[in-house]
Amino acid sequence: MKNNLLILSLAILVFATCKKDKKFTPDCSGGAKSYTSDVSPIIASHCARSGCHAAGSSNGPGPLTSHSQVSAAKDRIRPAVANGSMPKDHTLSDDEKNKIICWIDAGAQNN
Repeated sequence: MKNNLLILSLAILVFATCKKDKKFTPDCSGGAKSYTSDVSPIIASHCARSGCHAAGSSNGPGPLTSHSQVSAAKDRIRPAVANGSMPKDHTLSDDEKNKIICWIDAGAQNN
């Protein structure tokens, strides 16, 4: 019984950390990404709307409801998106990850 409990605990631990261990290599060979049309809708629907980073939030970098807030947090957002640890309640598609990471890598312009 103790061995079964230990195995179950280890399995849960492995599955719980799988999302964070995934490596993602962005493909920025497409056109330049825009904050307004590419990044903002993703942040709004997966980060701010969920409440995690809505106005008044103190989670992580705080609210992510404007370009200035997202740009100021870009050094925290990029690795979290790339390693899959954010958003916590959803998995971004490769296309969504590319948009965010490529926009940040291009200078996180307010465009």
